[in-house]
Amino acid sequence: MRFLFVLLFALLLPELAMAADFETLGLTGTQRGIYTVLIFIIAYGFVMTEEFTHLRKSKPVILAAGIIWAHAAILSKEAGVSAEDMHKVFEHNLKEYAELMLFLLVAMTYINSMSERNVFEALRSWLVRKQFSYRQVFLITGIITFFLSSVADNLTAALLVGAVVLAVGADNAKFISIGFVNVVVAANAGGAFCPFGDITTLMVWQAEYAEFFDFFKLFIPSAVNYGVPAAVMYLAIPDEQPKASSEEAVQLKPGALVICGMFLVTIATAVSFKQVLHLPPFMGMMVGLSALMLYGYWLKITYTVEGGNGGFDIFNKVRHAEWDTLLFFFGVVFAVGGLGYIGYLELLSSAMYDTLGPTTANILVGLISAIVDNIPVMFAVLNMNVDMDLYQWLLVTLT
Repeated sequence: MRFLFVLLFALLLPELAMAADFETLGLTGTQRGIYTVLIFIIAYGFVMTEEFTHLRKSKPVILAAGIIWAHAAILSKEAGVSAEDMHKVFEHNLKEYAELMLFLLVAMTYINSMSERNVFEALRSWLVRKQFSYRQVFLITGIITFFLSSVADNLTAALLVGAVVLAVGADNAKFISIGFVNVVVAANAGGAFCPFGDITTLMVWQAEYAEFFDFFKLFIPSAVNYGVPAAVMYLAIPDEQPKASSEEAVQLKPGALVICGMFLVTIATAVSFKQVLHLPPFMGMMVGLSALMLYGYWLKITYTVEGGNGGFDIFNKVRHAEWDTLLFFFGVVFAVGGLGYIGYLELLSSAMYDTLGPTTANILVGLISAIVDNIPVMFAVLNMNVDMDLYQWLLVTLT
């Protein structure tokens, strides 16, 4: 909520405006401009109350994005800005969204494919059948989540490993509650040291504020961020053995391990396209998607002919991507982009980074992201055009 107070404070300080890559309108003090901020706040209020209203978060922010840009277009015309110049700003937002959306869509499709091939269910079954103690399960699930969230998004990692915690500790409520907290902490910490671990790290990488391997400098801080709270929680875990499980082993479906390997190759391809060919990484991901499509076709033909149940339909996996998240991201990009075009991000940048300094401001960004979703917060920071060195960008990524 402090983010909102800073933003409202900035409304009263139009003299703080500064230059950006695209010339902003500088109309933050106008009535129409203030309306756009209120629209964003109202829309984000619905996002933050999604758990209670059951209104998917993408719906209010997409509507807000449309309204904000309608006001921005009117303000632009009143300020005498040509339609062509306004379109350049709009298309810049579209480019940013398209690159990230395609990248994430491929990653989600691979995760869904591995899930459908029983990769994660087999891992869960193996851990349950091994009859580890509660403390061993606590450590194993935390470490798996930490590293899994560096290549899969942290929500997916937390959900998958959380199922293991729930299965093992079904008769121990204390273990389940602490185990879930452990998984969430591990997922958030592990998502910071690799561009693929979180949407925010991916955004920083694609914006070219840090190279791919620069993020691995965050490995030790990320490990400490997980290790310290995990060590404290470990002491509260019951030193007991869970009840023996009679669960049968889950068999991997045909092609499961091949798809896992293809996912790793796809990640390497995306990195190579960016580092070697200087092409956007989403292009490498799309190449990996095409390979998955062709392999899926081979699986479908093979097991249809043989009459087995190993058939594979790639478009079912695309259909089950997290479309609410992808569309939410669309709304965020365009809503924040519209506010930036009117001039609010420049004001916020001056109020935070010029007044507090980059280190304090980046820590404050981390505190804000604990309350507000980190995607709009990071997107706002990226579009403030703040002049920071590599380590400050790594700091804001970590926080």
